[in-house]
Amino acid sequence: MTPEELSEAISAALAATLESGELTLVEGAELPDVRVERPKNRDHGDWATNVALQISKKVGKNPREVAQVLASKIENLAGVAKVDIAGPGFLNIVLDAAAAGELAQTIVSAGEKFGTNEDLAGKTINLEFVSANPTGPIHLGGTRWAAVGDSLARILEATGAKVVREYYFNDHGTQIDRFARSLLARAKNEPAPEDGYGGEYITDIANRVTAEHPEILQAEDPQEEFRAAGVEFMFADIKESLHNFKVDFDVFFHENSLFENGKVDELLEELKSSENLYFKDGAWWLKSTDFGDDKDRVVIKSDGNAAYIAGDIAYFQDKINRPENPADTAIYMLGADHHGYVARLKAAAAALGDDPDRVEVMIGQMVNLVKDGKPVRMSKRAGTIVILEDLVDAVGVDAARYTLTRYSVDSNIDIDLDLLSKQSNENPVFYVQYAHARTCAVARNAQAAGVDDSSIDTSLLNTESDNELLAVLAQYPNIVKEAANFREPHRVARYLEALASAYHSWYGNSRVAPQADEEVSDLHRTRLLLNNAARTVLANGLGLLGVTAPEKM
Repeated sequence: MTPEELSEAISAALAATLESGELTLVEGAELPDVRVERPKNRDHGDWATNVALQISKKVGKNPREVAQVLASKIENLAGVAKVDIAGPGFLNIVLDAAAAGELAQTIVSAGEKFGTNEDLAGKTINLEFVSANPTGPIHLGGTRWAAVGDSLARILEATGAKVVREYYFNDHGTQIDRFARSLLARAKNEPAPEDGYGGEYITDIANRVTAEHPEILQAEDPQEEFRAAGVEFMFADIKESLHNFKVDFDVFFHENSLFENGKVDELLEELKSSENLYFKDGAWWLKSTDFGDDKDRVVIKSDGNAAYIAGDIAYFQDKINRPENPADTAIYMLGADHHGYVARLKAAAAALGDDPDRVEVMIGQMVNLVKDGKPVRMSKRAGTIVILEDLVDAVGVDAARYTLTRYSVDSNIDIDLDLLSKQSNENPVFYVQYAHARTCAVARNAQAAGVDDSSIDTSLLNTESDNELLAVLAQYPNIVKEAANFREPHRVARYLEALASAYHSWYGNSRVAPQADEEVSDLHRTRLLLNNAARTVLANGLGLLGVTAPEKM
């Protein structure tokens, strides 16, 4: 029995008590959704619910009275062995072994669909992440957003949402000019500009530009030529790096397009009538302090030109008004130095007369690499920073993605390259992947020994190890919901580590394949079912993180 099935059964039991008159709702009261959770102390039962406390005032009785009425109904449900009332009115529910073990059958039957839901069906979420400047390779901060952003997109899709993965291409600004000057200087064998970019990648891009345009140094405006061709090469490299990191985007939005097609100019006139803007000292100001900003921001400067934030407002307007996939929610994933943007972007939505809560801003903290106990600060290719390729070259895509995703985004990360290179239980990604590989090995060995699924008896899953593994497996659907609701992919990673621990423990206590001359029994077949359920959930969870589930290690 899954927690969803139990919740529905308790809801039906509650409805029956209302229909029979044993409980009566006060006028205007509405019933809450019934939820069950695993009790912290497993001695208290398989599941617990606080529904009696939730509805006590709604039915005009104290919680224990309500609990006593509901307990008698729940005990009559198929699959329920016992119901105890604890404390002020908590209901602790014990399932019979067969009902508890049916979860394994449910998981295997659902396969890849197990853990998914339709909570966000019909919603379009625009998820903008990475958006690194096209002036150099992706640094570690951007790499973290690539892993977290893509994992979050997968999780949101698992809850029914339409997710548009978007990369904001910053091709309108002074950083592109500095990049072009750096390329030109390198092509002319001159020192890099004081405010320019260094690293081997500048030499590489400059050489590729001159190879494709041999006469470029004789052009009327070689810097502009290097600007156009260099950005194209650099951005192609960025896309390739991300693709190799298993991150692809639906939309590459060019910042410059907002200015070229006149959207910003049109918006400036429109904004003057917004109650969230005011005129002062010859300029138009956005009331961003109303949304937590430390000061109001200029949108239209005194010379009539657009301030930088005008582009942000126009960009949000574009996201929500697109003919295809207009965003119901726009999530921006920004770096640690962008805290001020939270209030500004919400104010931008308000300036358009929209709900500020349609804007969500996630701020990610710093990532550091550590090797031999010392920070790694330099890249052979990029010069002064460590980049995506450095991390992948050191530990591989799977370990990089998993490690960057297993921490809350608001915490700094120190990635120990020595630890991630170990094939041991100390290495979290190895620990989880090895659990999946072990489930596959168990299934292969069982098949070779003649164990099949011809006769299953879920009541045989009654050991402490069986119960613990089933308890952890049952948590997965709620973990996916919470990861989506709170925008926290790390919940999936931490769950997988708990599942791997429960599985490794179960493996040590449970034989699936018969030994020697032992005949295949229903116990072997049923244990294989539970093994395969663990394999399914491990694979599904790793898939949400964009990490492979190897069959052999």
